[in-house]
Amino acid sequence: MLERDSAPLGTVVRHNLTQRVYSRLRTALLEGQFEPGHRFKIRALAESMGVSETPIREALMQLVRERGLEMQAARSITVAGLTLEQYLELREIRILLEGLAGERATARITDHEIGQLERHHTALIAAEQSSSWREAIRANWQFHSSLFQAAQMPELQAILEGIWLRNGPLMNALYPDARPTYPGRHQHLNVLDALRRRDGADVRKAVQADLMEGGAGLVAQLGHRAEADARPKASA
Repeated sequence: MLERDSAPLGTVVRHNLTQRVYSRLRTALLEGQFEPGHRFKIRALAESMGVSETPIREALMQLVRERGLEMQAARSITVAGLTLEQYLELREIRILLEGLAGERATARITDHEIGQLERHHTALIAAEQSSSWREAIRANWQFHSSLFQAAQMPELQAILEGIWLRNGPLMNALYPDARPTYPGRHQHLNVLDALRRRDGADVRKAVQADLMEGGAGLVAQLGHRAEADARPKASA
């Protein structure tokens, strides 16, 4: 009886360790801390995180299954990238789903949570002004993810986080050259104003406009990359 009780205890401990490693790596991807193509070295990562290689390997494989990472030849695991076509397809999905999340959040969000969103936006602008690109990407993610959470729709949140898992690294790679720009007022401010008015339709519109306007530079950069890749290579 004692042996039967002790076996699951060990499994739970290892599972929890893997889950903690997975959570940290997943958050890093969402916040844009890695660039597309970054290669993970399991031994070095295990040493830096103070764990054995097993939970690192298990966490990385989970992220491969979620398509945030890719397994290349010879079992090399790298951060996944996005082509222009993939980004545009995912943006089309985000426009629908993030707009829905924003509209649903309008009736449920608290004044405190609106204040938190405002602080995330303020941090974003400060980071952009100081060229702290990684902090800007992180603050932008926190703004959007806080809005997802306020919608109180966990299934929708999980879908959106899966998309952002692939989008975060791309922001890291292109943000300095593709910094979000707006022809008028920053759409985050329009989101905040509409939330305070409890106008769900306007929140949806502002979120959707943010994705289109703020991502225009990113689309252009990906287009330039696609054109460069399509050009014939000069012979040596």
